[in-house]
Amino acid sequence: MPRTVYSAALDFGATSGRVILGRWDGRRLGLTEVHRFPNAFRSLAGHDYWDLGTLWHEAQAGLRAAAAALPRGAVLASVGVDCWGVDYALVNDAGRLVFPVHAYRDARTQEGLGRLARTPAALQRVYAATGIPNVFYNTSLQLAETVARCPAITDLATRCLLLPDYFNFLLSGRMENEFTVASTSQLIDVRSRDWSRATLDHFRIPPGWFTPPLPVGASLGRLLPAVAGTAPQLRRTKVIAVPGHDTACAYDAMPADPDGGDAFLSSGTWSLLGFESDTPVLGPEALAARVANERIADGRYRPLTNVPGLWLLEGTLKDFARRPGNDREWAALITAAGRLPAPAGLLQVTDPAFTNPKSMRAAIDAHLRARRLPVPTGLPGYVRLICDSLGRGHADALAAFERMTGRRFRRILIVGGGSRNRLLCQATADAAGLPVVSFALEGTAVGNLARQLIALRAVRDLPTFRRLLAADLAQTVYRPARPRT
Repeated sequence: MPRTVYSAALDFGATSGRVILGRWDGRRLGLTEVHRFPNAFRSLAGHDYWDLGTLWHEAQAGLRAAAAALPRGAVLASVGVDCWGVDYALVNDAGRLVFPVHAYRDARTQEGLGRLARTPAALQRVYAATGIPNVFYNTSLQLAETVARCPAITDLATRCLLLPDYFNFLLSGRMENEFTVASTSQLIDVRSRDWSRATLDHFRIPPGWFTPPLPVGASLGRLLPAVAGTAPQLRRTKVIAVPGHDTACAYDAMPADPDGGDAFLSSGTWSLLGFESDTPVLGPEALAARVANERIADGRYRPLTNVPGLWLLEGTLKDFARRPGNDREWAALITAAGRLPAPAGLLQVTDPAFTNPKSMRAAIDAHLRARRLPVPTGLPGYVRLICDSLGRGHADALAAFERMTGRRFRRILIVGGGSRNRLLCQATADAAGLPVVSFALEGTAVGNLARQLIALRAVRDLPTFRRLLAADLAQTVYRPARPRT
């Protein structure tokens, strides 16, 4: 292994994607963003779909940019893909798409979601088997709807690849189901590393669509010649199965204390708050709190709850003609919002009305009026309201975890877009009564690269990587106005 290792992270997000070139010198990780592109689902005849052709085009452009950014004589050792969870591609034996790729916010699962919610015995069985709650975006509900509405799909499709798996196939030619992203599907057995046959049968999903989950760090081979093209830097590039779920990557990147006293918050379109655990968090209270027992690369658990997150702010911004377009304007908006008095009441951020409204501002206004609360008069007011409401949502989720597990957390570590929003970080600290540590860290890309480096044996293991990363990492600590005792 050369002294300096170069790897690329293909990081697909629901609203944007990027390709990050990582440079590892044995003790320090350098990052260069070589390509960034927008992403959004598109609506067609009442349903929502991803444009995979465009995403694949951007991924290839990013790989070429990574190759061009390498120093003379250097090669790209590896590439890994992370993406949002739950969404999938149905393909035939040749890997050809046989069904449109729906976006998880499509309302097509509502009937199945309600049916399972109205059948408590079945809901409890599914949760006990998988550790994943009944949520509208679950792969299980999506696939069940597809099979029920389009039964011929069982003759056409031979494989189901979650989206990071599908991009890995496009890169390497191998169809595999990576373990951590599979755990987002509500189809993995919570007590093992395999699929839950009982759950597949419940949702009438063909078991043959899946292969045994692939462990993180496995090599999928080299880039296909058609992908590497004529770039000599890419001819020997390995495709590594990193944690396919971007949240799993973000958690891996956090330099947590090894004693387990830290809670993790990945703050982006969604706020995913949880912790690492040797055992799942199950039972009636966990089910009611919608605790998702997703999995870590080593087979352990990442119990988390999903708060709507900055989706509320992203949607609200669309309703204002004048909105921030650069870092300076964002800073000015956050400052203006922070100078306003605290809202008279907060949003109930789990209100289903916020899932995918035509106008987020109108949905928020209706929510407030129904509760006889004042409506903000300008964009800073909405920003203050949303940040304070999300901070309370984070604190409530943390308190529920402490109640269910008997743990006592000492810090909240935050990465993602929200980690750069000082108003959100302070609101979370004040609501939880705990310090919030924000890292100047590209969380998902760093976790993606960490797993590649471990697979290449350039780093011994994840604790070693976290220790080395922490020594060279800038952080900001937001202390609560009233620390809890």
